[in-house]
Amino acid sequence: MTKKRILVVEDDMDVAELLLMYFTAQGYEVFHADTGQEGIRLARAKLPNLILLDVMLPDMEGFEVCLDLRQRNLTRYIPTIFLTQRDARADKVSGLQLGADDYITKPFDVEELRLRVRGSIERATRDHLHEPITGLPTSKLIEAMSEILQEHAGWQRLDVRIVGYDVFRDAYGFLTANDALNVAVKVLIDGLTEWGTADDFIGTGERGEFTLFTFAADVPALIDPLKRTFAERAQALYRFTDVERGYLLLDEGTPAERQMPLMHFEITVSQPSVS
Repeated sequence: MTKKRILVVEDDMDVAELLLMYFTAQGYEVFHADTGQEGIRLARAKLPNLILLDVMLPDMEGFEVCLDLRQRNLTRYIPTIFLTQRDARADKVSGLQLGADDYITKPFDVEELRLRVRGSIERATRDHLHEPITGLPTSKLIEAMSEILQEHAGWQRLDVRIVGYDVFRDAYGFLTANDALNVAVKVLIDGLTEWGTADDFIGTGERGEFTLFTFAADVPALIDPLKRTFAERAQALYRFTDVERGYLLLDEGTPAERQMPLMHFEITVSQPSVS
């Protein structure tokens, strides 16, 4: 099963260690930042399914971190839960007004926190805002982002399709196919982190299809490594014999025998229409 990703932004190492150990034991992939700036960087680099965010950080308030994430296309839809010792009603209202999903005061019951984390992630999936396998924004949010970007210039849309995904899924099974989706997501996120901008966006529609909005100055310089890196990493999901042949052999020894290519990216670029 694909692990859900949690980012913990917490400078109290005792609390951070507790959360890291507990949620890792619960089957989550957990990342940690002890400053607000590092939290912002990791949120963009890892695109977690949820962020646990301390309000009082050494370099900036958690409210500022949340505001920054909400203003960035890539991270604006990530569910966020505030963790804080500040229990004033005004602080809670401020956090929720920024778009946080929940506000929990310390000391907290870790089992209750687990339920709230699960509930926030499940709500995002149930409301069709996040795709359950990859955790990426879905078609609904892709359309919303497209409308937002109509007010801006300098971006391009990249439609990415995993060629051979359906054939791979049928040959290797759904669980391994889910691994392929997550390999693709990691390649795309890493690519945007290295060659894109902080205002870029990634979402997913049909399984094996992704949409990127990027302000990158050199889109070909982004596309080429995306294609090359995914083709290389996808090979690790195949049996050695398939990689050695360079293709999947289906219905071997029958009249229907055919060769199908190994998975790779097909990327179509389109610019926004000028109104």
